[in-house]
Amino acid sequence: MFKTRILLLIISLVFSGQLFAKLPVSVQLWSVKDTLKNDFDGTLKSLAEMGFDGVEFAGDFGPYSHNPAALKAKLSELGLVASSAHIGFDALSENTIDSTLLFYKTLGVTTLYVPWDERAWHPEGVKSLVKELTKVSDYATRFDMKIGFHNHNKEFNAFNNATFWDYIATNTPKTMPLQLDIGWVNYAAKDPIYFIKKYPNRTLATHIKVRTIQGSNMSPIIGENNIDWPAIIDTLESHGNTKWLVLEQEEYPNGLTPLQSVAKSKQNLDKILLGL
Repeated sequence: MFKTRILLLIISLVFSGQLFAKLPVSVQLWSVKDTLKNDFDGTLKSLAEMGFDGVEFAGDFGPYSHNPAALKAKLSELGLVASSAHIGFDALSENTIDSTLLFYKTLGVTTLYVPWDERAWHPEGVKSLVKELTKVSDYATRFDMKIGFHNHNKEFNAFNNATFWDYIATNTPKTMPLQLDIGWVNYAAKDPIYFIKKYPNRTLATHIKVRTIQGSNMSPIIGENNIDWPAIIDTLESHGNTKWLVLEQEEYPNGLTPLQSVAKSKQNLDKILLGL
């Protein structure tokens, strides 16, 4: 009788959608950059205990900076994987790109994102940016990898009857991923759903973040504002070809430490995902 009840419960959950696989959740390690410097392995362990599926690197590899295989093993030991990484163009020059891609491929990373470039909101600079992005993106395919671009807010400034983000998206290969940072899109007073749909299948990973606006009463903790995360995540799944949700925490309210802030946002994100 007990087994029958359990079976009926499982069937009920499946048909209600509650047992369908949800998008895995990673954390951008920039969120805990100082904690990471003080205790690299301990910080990874804390993040794993919060229930994260992966981590997104941002240049800090602790004691493993010359041993990506050992770092991959450490992540595996904790039940984590490297979902992606942020990397500057300095590591993608003709002299460095081969060793860079080999390092990340050994770590298990298949997608890299250039996180910041001031040319991205300059009328002339953006033209050279898209050429460089296209070049490194094409080159990465030799390693069966992808290199994409990550936004801040100024990419959504007006340009050519659209935005700089539109220019970047339309002048790079459609196979090049666009890592939409929801926090910065909202900060720029734009609709993230519009851009996910406008460039379908390119939001392979997205930053789940709140960027507060000065003078507002916004909380930087996920789930404590009126942001419609269910609608955004539904659109990521249906239009973005999204493989990872990447939680990022750049602000730490009410005296909370970075780890405490990340933990609180992760708990709220879990509730949101359970409700989808």
